[in-house]
Amino acid sequence: MSSVVPAFQIHAVSEQHRSLSMPSLCLYAPGRILSFQRSKRNVKEHTSILSIDNVNTQHDVRFYLGKRVAYVYKADKAINGSKVRVMWGKITRPHGNSGKVRAKWAKNIPPKAFGAPCRIMLYPSSI
Repeated sequence: MSSVVPAFQIHAVSEQHRSLSMPSLCLYAPGRILSFQRSKRNVKEHTSILSIDNVNTQHDVRFYLGKRVAYVYKADKAINGSKVRVMWGKITRPHGNSGKVRAKWAKNIPPKAFGAPCRIMLYPSSI
């Protein structure tokens, strides 16, 4: 006798069990903060360079232009019961031909964030 569960019984599980087995939706693309935009002697702290996972050409970057960027980090002091904080920015233009982008932030990003992961939100959407 096989132990195959009919499909109609799978949907009859409790709400708590269903939430554990359902795949979660990810509304952001992962990326990394690389550095400030700079030349040999000048540094522009208000603009940073990001790399987005699986984006390798300037053509791929066009989808992400105008999207919001979130740098999520943990602080020592809790505010409103949470130690998690977010700094928001916006992707403004491509940087080079290899899929890197430039982003401007509401407040300048700290240098300790270089190499840290960030979230590229899939909104505002143009499709």
